[in-house]
Amino acid sequence: MNGSQTGILAEVPSHSRYLFFDLRGDADPSAEIAKLIAEAHGNSVVVGLGRALVGRLGGHIEGLQDFPALSGPMVSTPSTQAALWLWLRGNDPGHLHHVSRWWIERMSASFMISSVVDGFRYQEGRDLTGYVDGTANPTGEQALEVGVVGDQGPMFGSSFVAVQQWVHDLDTFQSLPLEEQDHIIGRRVSDNEEIDDAPATAHVKRTAQEEFAPAAFLVRRSVPWADGARAGLMFVAFGRNFAAFDALIHRMVGLDDGLTDSLFRISRPITGSMFWCPPVRQGRLDLSAITA
Repeated sequence: MNGSQTGILAEVPSHSRYLFFDLRGDADPSAEIAKLIAEAHGNSVVVGLGRALVGRLGGHIEGLQDFPALSGPMVSTPSTQAALWLWLRGNDPGHLHHVSRWWIERMSASFMISSVVDGFRYQEGRDLTGYVDGTANPTGEQALEVGVVGDQGPMFGSSFVAVQQWVHDLDTFQSLPLEEQDHIIGRRVSDNEEIDDAPATAHVKRTAQEEFAPAAFLVRRSVPWADGARAGLMFVAFGRNFAAFDALIHRMVGLDDGLTDSLFRISRPITGSMFWCPPVRQGRLDLSAITA
């Protein structure tokens, strides 16, 4: 057993609902956290704690940080750090709606809901642009090594997750010639093959995980989302720390070499949060690392 919340490494479900909570004033969240420990087992709901919540509980998690607000040449990544994140997983959006209402009520004494986002699988794991998402995603033992803390001790089995909501400009993207679309992504939509001579700013070129030193692999569990006329990608990436994500986002924004990711031409992030996902021991969330 790797000790992780099983939903982290499991296949992405047909439907997801993401709940973001802020703390209420100076409320003591201990009673609500006790409910999470007893009732959230990491399978149908994955739990992430923000730095402010960990601090409110009187503890510290080494490596846990707030999402960084970054600015590069003509682009930026906002920080909208939440205190608590619940990823509800399932196959029936109606059921997830009722489950989310239940959790919001259960947490209401100390937490107020700040955002709710519904996500879904599209075709065989494609983004709404039509391109396959997560082609180079680690699987099997590599996913475990990359996405879950393997060191023995209170942190064993825990993960760190970065979450961003990206809004796509699909009208602009679909108005472009197919070759230009492919060069923005760095792959051909027709066969998902990487384009060797794609521009250095192509998304695949900017985020080639194996080309970082050390390699910047993440376990991505991203899915599309849509709300009325707006739609995009819910970027969700797990790691044993935030080093890989920090390296990737800095390069995308152009802080390494001044070249910004072409993805920003047709999409932009509107939120950003980072969380620690505690391990599971004997079927219950284990928060002992907070006070270790």
